[in-house]
Amino acid sequence: MAKDYQKEYRYWLEHELADDATKEELRAIKDDESEIEDRFYRDLDFGTAGLRGILGVGSNRMNNYTVRRTAQGIANYINSEGSDKAKRGVVIAYDCRHFSQEFAMESAKVFAANGIKAYLFDEMMPTPILSFAVRYLKTFAGVMITASHNPAKYNGYKVYGEDGAQLGVAPSKYVMGYIEKMDIFSGAKTVSEEEGKRSGLIEMVGREVVSAFLSEVIKCSINPDVIQKAAEDFKIVYTPFHGTGYKAVCEILQMAGFKNVYPVPEQVVVDPNFSTVKSPNPEDKEGFALAITMAKEIGADIIIGTDPDSDRIGVLAKNETGDYDVLTGNQTGELLTDYVLSEKSARGEIAKGDYIVKTIVTTDLVKKIAAEFGVDVYDVFTGFKNIAEVIKIKEGKNEGEYLFGFEESYGYLPGTYARDKDAVAASLLACEMALVYKTRGVGLKEALLNLYKKYGCFVERTVSVVMEGADGMEKMAALMESVANHPPKELGGVKFTALRNYKTQTRYDFETGNEDKIDMVSTNVLYFELSGGGFFIIRPSGTEPKIKFYYSIPAESLDAGEAKIELIDAAAKKAFL
Repeated sequence: MAKDYQKEYRYWLEHELADDATKEELRAIKDDESEIEDRFYRDLDFGTAGLRGILGVGSNRMNNYTVRRTAQGIANYINSEGSDKAKRGVVIAYDCRHFSQEFAMESAKVFAANGIKAYLFDEMMPTPILSFAVRYLKTFAGVMITASHNPAKYNGYKVYGEDGAQLGVAPSKYVMGYIEKMDIFSGAKTVSEEEGKRSGLIEMVGREVVSAFLSEVIKCSINPDVIQKAAEDFKIVYTPFHGTGYKAVCEILQMAGFKNVYPVPEQVVVDPNFSTVKSPNPEDKEGFALAITMAKEIGADIIIGTDPDSDRIGVLAKNETGDYDVLTGNQTGELLTDYVLSEKSARGEIAKGDYIVKTIVTTDLVKKIAAEFGVDVYDVFTGFKNIAEVIKIKEGKNEGEYLFGFEESYGYLPGTYARDKDAVAASLLACEMALVYKTRGVGLKEALLNLYKKYGCFVERTVSVVMEGADGMEKMAALMESVANHPPKELGGVKFTALRNYKTQTRYDFETGNEDKIDMVSTNVLYFELSGGGFFIIRPSGTEPKIKFYYSIPAESLDAGEAKIELIDAAAKKAFL
């Protein structure tokens, strides 16, 4: 329910604990009704993994007050679990964004004030290193200050559990409950940085953890001997998009034996404004313009780019004309899945019960690849914590070996040392794969087309529809309800055979009229099965004010698939928006 935003605005403006800079920013918008409404109509949501929002003053913004209150909510949860959990503590990392380092220290100070040990990284770090650090340091929780690939005006607050995965639903609800009961100004305890360090409750960490992380990542290499023999004739162009990946990615490639790594000079500069790109998102080819220019100049074999917190990677493959083709997140995942499984199979390293994990919005082509090698596939809901949950359950039962996991949004994990997507390891594996295939006379695009020849061509696309503002959430809810109550049986001439309504946990067959139960937890996703395979999925984003449409179309060719997607997408927007 929306708050009385004017009342909340005055509360912030007049509170004695609000600092001068906060009040000055609020006075500057006193005549802007819409701005006041957007900043104060709600509290920034603490979802199943934390916060994400626009930077600025207000209850619906990322600022020191919302960060401290969130940290206090986490502290209350930890202390409710027992003194041993407080002693194990929390490890905190941050990326390159505006106020990331400040928010990290503010969190550490709150944890220290609550008697909870806080390990704080001494410089910005990739998200996968934070996930690894939780397991390595055996802390009870972790915090990563990042807004991933969002534009510069955003920041965020990811919370991790003791397994190194983003916090699950149950503990998130406990944290949320503590936050909701807390006053934004007086609810959080805090100490000075000096006092926290002097007491030993704030401890800086760095190189030891990074070295241990890289030692695990290097084990993901499958053909290290090929790198040693052929790296001299292989060139890599890399952009970290001004973010955290520069040191770790370059170091892991060097450790593996790659000789010719060319970082994009303008984009290795730490820049929270991401000045050289429209958006620091490896999904967008626009951000690779400088990398492509450099790659053409030096004749690079591959271009890779990691987002600001280095958990996602984009790959561009050199083609026969000397230009560079953008691989989608699904295509990179298909190639990596086939590479990992085929190489391990050739070595006799795959056993019955070994498995890969993917999200339901990720291409089903990998199911065909996995079947070829006798590997099981687990489908989970969107969010890498769900992939991590499968790993945790399988390890607990000592069932099978995890071989690979990914989601279509450019996130991959080739090992179990971390429990979140890892662009550092994915950079190593993508470059190794490209080099190995080059020694066999095959380019990455050719390798992809070979997969399509063998298993059939699937074409995918994700379309995001932004619904910001006070009524954005209501519009999203209304759209989902409308489609669920009146599901189309075809769009753009493409027929649907069934609807999986994961909210009601039912599958309705359009042809037979039969309705069956789905054995998965309830979540707000509508999944239309296509005639001949593939899917059309509608889901609201869990971190941003947008509805997402996912298309996966079996087709005779890439062009034919793209044409079908254009038809369905146009029909979907006309019908639903």
